[in-house]
Amino acid sequence: MTVFTLTEAEREAFLLPRLAALTVRHRDACPPYARILAAIGSEPPYARVADLPWLPVRLFKTHELRSVPRERVFRVLTSSGTTGQAPSRIHLDREAAAAQPRMLAATLRTVLGEQRLPMLIVDSRAAVRGPALSARGAGVLGMMNLGRHYTFVLDEGGEVDSAAVRAFLARHGGGRFLIFGFTFMVWLHLRELGLDLSRGILIHSGGWKRLADQAVDAAVFRGALRRECGLTRVHDFYGMVEQIGTVFLEGPDGGGLYCPDFANVLIRDPETWEEAPPGVPGVVEVVSTLPTSYPGHVLLTEDLGVVHGIDDGVWPGKRFSVLGRLPRAEVRGCSDTAVPA
Repeated sequence: MTVFTLTEAEREAFLLPRLAALTVRHRDACPPYARILAAIGSEPPYARVADLPWLPVRLFKTHELRSVPRERVFRVLTSSGTTGQAPSRIHLDREAAAAQPRMLAATLRTVLGEQRLPMLIVDSRAAVRGPALSARGAGVLGMMNLGRHYTFVLDEGGEVDSAAVRAFLARHGGGRFLIFGFTFMVWLHLRELGLDLSRGILIHSGGWKRLADQAVDAAVFRGALRRECGLTRVHDFYGMVEQIGTVFLEGPDGGGLYCPDFANVLIRDPETWEEAPPGVPGVVEVVSTLPTSYPGHVLLTEDLGVVHGIDDGVWPGKRFSVLGRLPRAEVRGCSDTAVPA
């Protein structure tokens, strides 16, 4: 199964009626969202996806936005953040909670294949234990659903456990295996192993700001891993708790991020809020058909991005990059955690 099949024109035709129907559904079921639409005068029909009303992602930190009765809320996800910051709260019913891991898996299986692979985790087992699960730990647990025969690169004290990695490679290094870690953890710890990881497929996300401060961009990152670890299959991804289950995946050539068939990005000019053409940076808007239990289907993020090309890459659709946070934007975490509803 692959979810990178639609050209931009096909994607527009596929997404517009579904996103417009979600807009009506959320308007009817979520009174705060209905008041927002009334205040801005947004009414169907919508001629383009770009015409759909967007919500600033920060609203999920300050308002309870759900489109299902409280008794149908199965899980509440919260974004990570630094001390003192209000987290986003995302309300999922059972249907939405089931769709999230299914579509995440479908997206990542484009590069991983259908079988669950032996998995090397660039973190410590301590990150996924205990009642107060960190955002990083929650991200690791989510990815563990796609792997098997787990080995952690770091020991309980956070030091590289070379012996454990060597044992993993002795058992599984002759075939394909999955490596997962947050970007800054991969950069800090994977290279120092000095081991041949050439049969691995690395999936990583988050932590670019720390590396940008060290003048490490995507090209430097990929080049160092290729030289020092033999890694050539490297895929970054971009996603957020406010559109849980939707990730934008880096193509195999490292030429940018791509949108799965059920989602898209728009880059908006921060002065006019019109859609910016390819090559012109602006504010990233993300759209997805997955948010059915809360009005998160059309969101304006606090990230800057740029579209590099359309239908000109290894996969169809938009090819884009995230350039960083907006100036003075609130610092965000890299994953999400679950709390009781």
